[in-house]
Amino acid sequence: MGAQWKHAGRIQNSSKRGALISKLVKELTVAAKAGDPNPDNNPRLRAAVEAAKKNSVPRDTIERAIKKGAGLLDEQVIYENMAFEGFAPHRVPVIVECLTDNKNRTAADIRVLFRKGQLGSVGSVAWMFDRQGVVEATHPKSGLDIEGTAIEAGAQNVEPLEGEEVPAGHTGARFLCDTPDLDSVNKALLQMGWTVTLSEPSFLAKSFVELSDDQKKEVSEFLNAVDEHDDVHRVYAGLR
Repeated sequence: MGAQWKHAGRIQNSSKRGALISKLVKELTVAAKAGDPNPDNNPRLRAAVEAAKKNSVPRDTIERAIKKGAGLLDEQVIYENMAFEGFAPHRVPVIVECLTDNKNRTAADIRVLFRKGQLGSVGSVAWMFDRQGVVEATHPKSGLDIEGTAIEAGAQNVEPLEGEEVPAGHTGARFLCDTPDLDSVNKALLQMGWTVTLSEPSFLAKSFVELSDDQKKEVSEFLNAVDEHDDVHRVYAGLR
């Protein structure tokens, strides 16, 4: 199903690590600003902290980002959300979410990035996606019944989570729910011993564009270029 498009090797690629850390720190700051600065009372922040720890972000960097978002430092935090809709090459629908401190700069940069695709207006492709809550989590035991876990946690659907996101010997799963149920699903999973690494409203493609291998490569290169921009927070695409 694919909650968020991700290119292979993003975390392992050292040349991209600086950009990844920057995005993780920005998410910590925004999550702390948007809700309670205590991760125990803020599911989005709790997931951001887990993701930062997983990617070896230093503890003092995590704490500083949270304090910055909570307004406990002299630095001002003025990140705004922006969303762009359009098509990648071969008419693959794309939604790009950004966090920025300069909307004019970001809009101009995104227009340039979409020269190999087609930038659309608000609503031009959003109807091709469902808005749902997504919770990605791992459990230290392998082979768990994730469907039973989803029912118990109150999620509507679940799919296995594999690859770099799941440590060896663990069970990984992506739980899907109505966005108002994100907090309750989070809490239920935590009570069952799961570690939540992502928790947020997400765009899920209703269908996927069928492409040849060469076409997929071209689309992936386009999505890579968009995803690598400092202000881009999430990229969603109708691509398997």
